[in-house]
Amino acid sequence: MQDQRKLTVCVPIEEAEAIRTWLLESKILDIDRKIKKFIENGKKYLLLPVTKTVAGYTCIEDGAPELYISQRSLKEHLSNEITAEELAKVPSSWQVIGSVIIVTIPEELDHRAVIIGKKLLQMHPRCNCVVRDKGIHGTLRLPSREIIAGHDTETIHIENGCYFKLDVTKVMFSKGNLAEKKLMSTSARGEVVVDMFAGIGYFSIPIAVHSAPKKVISIELNPVSFSYLLENIHLNNVDGLVEPLLGDCAHVTPEGIADRVIMGYVGTTHHYIRNAIKALKPEGGILHYHETTPEKLLFERPVDRILEVALQLEKKIEIVGTRRIKKYAPGVWHVVVDAKIT
Repeated sequence: MQDQRKLTVCVPIEEAEAIRTWLLESKILDIDRKIKKFIENGKKYLLLPVTKTVAGYTCIEDGAPELYISQRSLKEHLSNEITAEELAKVPSSWQVIGSVIIVTIPEELDHRAVIIGKKLLQMHPRCNCVVRDKGIHGTLRLPSREIIAGHDTETIHIENGCYFKLDVTKVMFSKGNLAEKKLMSTSARGEVVVDMFAGIGYFSIPIAVHSAPKKVISIELNPVSFSYLLENIHLNNVDGLVEPLLGDCAHVTPEGIADRVIMGYVGTTHHYIRNAIKALKPEGGILHYHETTPEKLLFERPVDRILEVALQLEKKIEIVGTRRIKKYAPGVWHVVVDAKIT
């Protein structure tokens, strides 16, 4: 019988981060083994180590597994502090944003939150604060978080050679779409880009730093996020390239100037497709449209939504790319559709 701990899932490199995140959240990813690269017929793939077969994906045996150097888990650090029943509910993963650790703790462990926070700081000596995540709320996607150990929730996170200053209790930062941000950061040489939901500069800053665009117009509604966007523009020395706009995309999105429009928000993004298409130059351009979509409608619904608005505006549309970003909820994916509008 095949040793299922030596299986890997073979996935296209452009979809790897989304699938890796989903496997990790589903507790199928084997975190003890290293991810490997694989090239076939000039196309790049990643081999993601898994603990069992995954329906719908090609599984390949890992003939020479490479292991990470093992470290004590959080449960091992807590083994002498809490009961066995409580240990079973201790989180197995968390995010590190700059010097801040963000962790989700079940309600049953409310009375253990402080000790969990202290142990996480011991495990990550470069960090100085642990916050408990209680979800994201509202149209502004505001985080609900509280300090459980340490201090100072404002930090500078370094990603893809860019600096992002933020307060993790006031604004959101997602590490799950790194591959998409890297892709966008090299796609706009000499172009005018409109980033319709800029946040603190998740897409705008990497594009300005790495892509040598003509201009990036960054639109953000949340005043707190906008203030950090201003700081990050200066922090990354792209003051002359990024033009920040505070306001609602429905009212402040410029028309007829963009070679490329990024709609990097999910929830109500489809309400702004008309604004995005009208922001493109009269001769057309590229639209990167993000949406959370039920798996059974992947990629049918987002394509149909773009097509409907394009037809209303008497524009032609060509779908030039589709990608999964990450699993958003059971049966729901965060996806991107790249559409060429003419």
